[in-house]
Amino acid sequence: MSIYFVTRHPGAYDWAFAEGLQVDAVVAHLDPAIIQPGDQIIGSLPVNLAAEVCTRGGRYLHLSLDLPPDLRGEELSIEQMRTCGARIEEYRILPVNRHEGD
Repeated sequence: MSIYFVTRHPGAYDWAFAEGLQVDAVVAHLDPAIIQPGDQIIGSLPVNLAAEVCTRGGRYLHLSLDLPPDLRGEELSIEQMRTCGARIEEYRILPVNRHEGD
């Protein structure tokens, strides 16, 4: 089992390690092909990638924030992340395959 932290944001990286998060690798982009059953993927992934993590038997732990509109698109500091309630929450996301006529 491996633990990956997916981020390209220095503030998220700094926050995670200030909070004592232990990971095997920090990656800017996730290649779903590397995921093995039991792996933990931590980050803020697009829903289709989070679903692929779960489909491959991985655990998806979302880096959640209560982000006000004026901070969207900004690089956040550790203090801003804490103010925005940064936390890690596990989700199970699975795709629903729809067929024509359903």
